[in-house]
Amino acid sequence: MTPSKRIVLSSDHAAISLRQTIADHLAKQGWDVVDIGPTSPESTHYPKHGADAAQRVASGDCALGIVLCGTGQGIMMAANKVKGIRCGVCADTFSARMIRAHNNANMLSLGARVIGEGLALDIVDAFTRTEFEGGRHATRVDMINEIEA
Repeated sequence: MTPSKRIVLSSDHAAISLRQTIADHLAKQGWDVVDIGPTSPESTHYPKHGADAAQRVASGDCALGIVLCGTGQGIMMAANKVKGIRCGVCADTFSARMIRAHNNANMLSLGARVIGEGLALDIVDAFTRTEFEGGRHATRVDMINEIEA
């Protein structure tokens, strides 16, 4: 499968169940899901999982990534430390559409202790089905990239 339909998922221990539900949901939609775990409920460290998923996106192995932890905040911060990653935490569908359309986000972060399963799947759909609008937004994304460089 081409990288354009590959999506990486990872989480910490707080979000295993929701991550697996999202993986099943995306697979049914034709995505090639790369679920890099963890699978065990023992406490684990979200920075490692956020960075590992982000590396898959930054390398081009996967087009998009979704990471989850209790709030979505910590794992998002770790993912954003990887060059080339634009990851946003979303708890609503509007934000999920806008981080793709206006910010060309390539990763989404969710808080498993913040949102329920139904909303999470709606947010995932909004994120994965929205395209970057370019135009004036490309100028702003370029400015973000300059800061990173």
